[in-house]
Amino acid sequence: MSGFFYNLGKKVGPKVRKARWIWQSMTGSEADVVQAEHDLGQDLAREIRCQLEVDRDPEISQLLMEIGSRLAACVGNKLRTFSFEAVKGTEPNAFALPGGFLFITRPLVDLCRSNRDEIAFIIGHEMGHVIKGHAIDRIISNSAIAAASRAAPVRGALTGWLRRVGIQFLENAYSRDLELEADKLGVRLAAAAQYDPSASVKLFGRLAKLNKKAEQFDLGSYFSSHPAFGVRIDNINLLLRQ
Repeated sequence: MSGFFYNLGKKVGPKVRKARWIWQSMTGSEADVVQAEHDLGQDLAREIRCQLEVDRDPEISQLLMEIGSRLAACVGNKLRTFSFEAVKGTEPNAFALPGGFLFITRPLVDLCRSNRDEIAFIIGHEMGHVIKGHAIDRIISNSAIAAASRAAPVRGALTGWLRRVGIQFLENAYSRDLELEADKLGVRLAAAAQYDPSASVKLFGRLAKLNKKAEQFDLGSYFSSHPAFGVRIDNINLLLRQ
């Protein structure tokens, strides 16, 4: 895993350095911070598209764009922009890159039964990781990227194995507290965009039942590595009551 990020850091080194400096500096304006994030995320997104097969189904693309646009319109900071792309995969997964580049696998859309309310929560959750700074913090604090970004940028293809390792890192969960924080923002964004926020509880309840039948249905790392469904349901119900 460290090998992947060292090579990736060498590729995007200058922008990692710029993003880290602006993010940690008190002299950078809010616009500078958002722009630095976007530039870094744009480079990373380009690499992701090379590593993962984009799902060209126009119905899925339209669905994600429609839902994502409604959610993005409710974000208070209008300097932030978001893009929503479907990729093929064997497991339900989603992840967000700095700058608002969101990737969602077709199996996750299918797992939500293409229900707009459930998908709105998933997208809102990932947007939460961007808005709260979780996505940029994870990238610029990675030790391999930190080391490689100090070197001169080098262009070169990554091997298939290293590519797979890198994608797995991005798909892994954040800490429990950060995941629960993203859940809260996902619920609030869904409600603000006129989606049913209680759909998140229904989704987690259904997944909890499926999780008990793990030998028959694999939820993949996206859900298995996140906080327990019961904890997430309790926290969301508390938020809905408030």
